[in-house]
Amino acid sequence: MIAVDRWTGEEALLLRSVMRASVREFAGRLGISPRTVSNWQRNKASVCRPQMAQILDTALFQCTPAEQEAFSLRLAALRGTSGSLNAELAARPAPCTVVSHKFLPVYLGERSTPLHAAGSPSEPGPGGLAQRVLPADHHSAQSSTVHIYDCGVAVVHLEEHHRLETLTDLALWRYHTYLKEPGWVGERMASLLARHGHDKKQSAQSLVPQYVLSAYELRTHTWSSTGLDTALQLLATPSVLVNRQNPANVVPLGPGVEEAKFRDGWAHPEAVTFDGGVSRGVVGWSGVAYHPQRDEKALTMSQIVALEVDVQALWALSSHILHMIEDGQDPVMPTPYGWRFLRSAYFRLTTARPTETAQHRVMREAILATSELPLIGYGPPRTLSETAIRDGHVEGGVSGPSIDSAAGH
Repeated sequence: MIAVDRWTGEEALLLRSVMRASVREFAGRLGISPRTVSNWQRNKASVCRPQMAQILDTALFQCTPAEQEAFSLRLAALRGTSGSLNAELAARPAPCTVVSHKFLPVYLGERSTPLHAAGSPSEPGPGGLAQRVLPADHHSAQSSTVHIYDCGVAVVHLEEHHRLETLTDLALWRYHTYLKEPGWVGERMASLLARHGHDKKQSAQSLVPQYVLSAYELRTHTWSSTGLDTALQLLATPSVLVNRQNPANVVPLGPGVEEAKFRDGWAHPEAVTFDGGVSRGVVGWSGVAYHPQRDEKALTMSQIVALEVDVQALWALSSHILHMIEDGQDPVMPTPYGWRFLRSAYFRLTTARPTETAQHRVMREAILATSELPLIGYGPPRTLSETAIRDGHVEGGVSGPSIDSAAGH
């Protein structure tokens, strides 16, 4: 879909014309004052501020395909170019708007009980896991929530909107914030536990997530089919654009690298695509990239987010069990959250539903295939430790210490 590299009053009024809206109607749809629209009429060359440009990007994204095409053609005529701008900037770096979703899972064990009690009820996700939500109050995210699962896991979800000149800009932002976000989550979880729990001296360091996973929704852009495929591949694996030898100082890999990726139609050999009509998506080991089309019965980004939150919760729980096995401990699980709990959740995640679209099924399978979700509890026991999980400790009616006690917390 068309993207505007720089919004001025003239482009804003052009958008209003293709939407066939009055000044008041246009202002209402954008959530701005009619006076702002009038100012654009008086000063068409005025350059919109970044926040206003983002509002206009969103409005353009929400237009019908016919309105978007009309806007593209009129804008091309306005600038003295012929045809669609999509062809003009098909296979090279170009401005775009992206919504970033970060997922940061933390295993809490019994410490999650007061947070779960304090949270607001939330519908179970694709894994059928009972959860509640608390506000995360992130300083810059448009939306930030803490999903508290009754199995003892918290997943922090951050949604942030970006208007980018290049995808390298996003890669740099990603890895710079990856250094800060885990520590922030640790401090935030310690604050929530101090507020709602009994222990006021929780160490923030013990609550730091092991990793950050990202999913990106590509909204507005100027790429044609080939350029769009490359852009989604780069969004799913942005590490190929930067030098991460020094994590504290991540820099662009070199001049012309992103241009070369677009020119060559780069694709990661291990990435898995999931397409449906004109909507496209890519899943890699480090994240998800998706470009939805709002006027078709396609997958929504909210469905991808719901799946990722559940998958990361199961990953954190399963990973905790595996770490105990690796440390030579017998993982003692509270009865409701033993191997049958893990198996039933995994079954729900991997089983197609009657109302599920083909793209939804392919997306779900792609995310699970690339998540490397530990398989403990999902099949027959393969080790003595896994056998111990299934014997009396978990559901044989034997009351034993909780996971926290076994782990020495």
